[in-house]
Order: sequence, then C-alpha cells, then structure tokens
Amino acid sequence: MHKQVMDPADGDPSAASGERLMLAVEEIVRHVRRSATTGGLSTAASSALGRLGREGPQRLTELARAENASQPNMTQLVTRMERAGLVRRTADRTDGRGVLVEVTDAGLEVFRQRRAERADALEQLIEELTEPERHAVAVALPALARVIRDRQARS
Repeated sequence: MHKQVMDPADGDPSAASGERLMLAVEEIVRHVRRSATTGGLSTAASSALGRLGREGPQRLTELARAENASQPNMTQLVTRMERAGLVRRTADRTDGRGVLVEVTDAGLEVFRQRRAERADALEQLIEELTEPERHAVAVALPALARVIRDRQARS
C-alpha cells in the first residue's frame, strides 16, 4: 500500500505552488489520455502520430529528438505504425538521401478521432465545474499555453 503525501495547500486554492499544479496537470493528462482509445495506440505511438498530424512530415531523427526517444526505438515505433497503415516513409524532396515519415489518411483519421475523444473527456470534466471554476480554467490554461509558445519562440 502506498502512502499519500498531503499538500498543506490542498484546502487553499490561492496557494498555486508549482508542485500542486503539476500534480493536477498530471492527473488531468492521465485521465484525458486514457479516454482516447481509437486505434489502440501506445502513449508513444499516439504522441508521435499526433506530432506528425500537427506538424507534418519529419525525418526520423527529428521525430526521435522531438519525442525524446532514441533513434532505434523511434525506428521500431515507426515500423509498427507503418505496418498498421498509420504512417509511411517517403523520399525527402530536398535531400534525395533523406527519408521523411508522414502520416497517412488512415493515420490522420485516427489522430482526429483520438483528439476528439480527448476533447470530449475534458469537456465532460469542465461541465462538472462551477461557473467561476470554468472561467478560471478558460483563462488559466490558454495563458499557460501562450507562455510556453512564447518561450519556444525565444529559443
């Protein structure tokens, strides 16, 4: 049996410590990820497919770096996804020696369905909030996303 660590700020919503918020974000992300079942993908496959769906074709090395995976592991993952018809390898038009990984139409459909499932799961959670809580979420989450985008643009 595990011992639950109590955060002294649990009862005080104004005490927005980084650790307290991180635990909440992790719990939300786990819930939303579990809600996406289309395609029966692993977390790694879902993440890679999502990146390809959002950002377009990438070299295997770029995809591995972006997904924080080793190149051999990403090669195996892409091979499995290729066999499932979700991605394909194509020649890089800018470098004849290079190969790009791109999402197929079937992969895009799985990506879209999984995104819709995750959005629905989040919407169901939000529906259970009070109006002030909904407003707080609607303001805070986009603001945090903006800060992330700003940091990425600066680096």
